[in-house]
Amino acid sequence: MAQLRYVRKPGTVMQAAAPANLNNTVRSVRAVYETEPEIAAALLPKPLTGIERPEIFLQFAHVAMHVNEETTVEIGAVTAGVRCLYTDKSGQQRQGAYVLGMWMPGEFVCIKGRERFGEPKKQAVVDFNVSGDKFHVSVERHGIKFIEIAGSIGESQGPAQFTEHFFCYKALPKISGEEGFDGDVILTQLNWDRNYSDVKQASGEITFRESPNDPMIDVPVKKLISLEYAEGATVTGGEVLEVVPGEWLSPFIHQRYDEPNEPGIEIALASEAEVA
Repeated sequence: MAQLRYVRKPGTVMQAAAPANLNNTVRSVRAVYETEPEIAAALLPKPLTGIERPEIFLQFAHVAMHVNEETTVEIGAVTAGVRCLYTDKSGQQRQGAYVLGMWMPGEFVCIKGRERFGEPKKQAVVDFNVSGDKFHVSVERHGIKFIEIAGSIGESQGPAQFTEHFFCYKALPKISGEEGFDGDVILTQLNWDRNYSDVKQASGEITFRESPNDPMIDVPVKKLISLEYAEGATVTGGEVLEVVPGEWLSPFIHQRYDEPNEPGIEIALASEAEVA
């Protein structure tokens, strides 16, 4: 009898779709900073809208993903997002963050996150170093460490339990190479249930460097709002919110690909006018 592993046995569950929720053990450096309001607003595709203060969420994590009883995968992971609101058709609002980028090592985690949740993941080298009360984290692609955070860990604030939401889009660019998408564009919501055994205050500095492929330097830090070091567990899952028109996403989809020659858009800043 011949074996053919390119075809899955009927009745078995596709691994990319299971488990429904993934249990992770995490150590995280979590930052929230205020950026230029015009930049925060321009980063959001419809139907997402901004919140009163233009906030960017930035997290570096060391994640132990417990895939099953026999398998645990350990990776570094970075997530950057714009705090925003989603309003459903009934008028109910949900607060979360639109994901600008996710960076982590390995084809396995990138492909699964992209195909299942629409996460804009890219393969990268993530360093997560904690020694005593000092920490240094960074993410590198194409030889450029385009984000670094270094600082000190302070006093404990105790445990914390909460759920965070992040918004992504599942979409397939047209096979013809023309503008638009083949099939529906789906707005998804990530649901990350946090069960931190300890959250500690931290102090430090965020450094961005020029990278044509990952231009987080275009989203500058005006004011560091919070910086924390957290340890504990996370359960990750998600859901579909709605199908949206493809033209809502077209100007933003390039962020998940390397397009170093993309000039982007020009934005007039009120802060520049005030200085002038």
